[in-house]
Amino acid sequence: MSALLKYTLARLGLFVVVAAALLAVPLDISSLLKLMIAVVVSAALAFFLLKGLREEASVQAVGAARRRTEKRERLRAALNGDDDGGESTTKAD
Repeated sequence: MSALLKYTLARLGLFVVVAAALLAVPLDISSLLKLMIAVVVSAALAFFLLKGLREEASVQAVGAARRRTEKRERLRAALNGDDDGGESTTKAD
């Protein structure tokens, strides 16, 4: 399972747990307000509790962006007729 998916599911699970706890508590406030509080509280908890997953997801996203950039540069070089795969000296507008 990818790190991004793990992090997303962990954030969602954390929200569900906090929301369920707040909705179970008999307070005299609306359910919508309880859900908004759950969003804020779960975000704060995720900042501390999910640090490792967040870092893994970040590394994965940076790696994917780097691979896309390299692939795009190789494609541009091939389209410009560069055999060595380097950047072309002419720019197309």
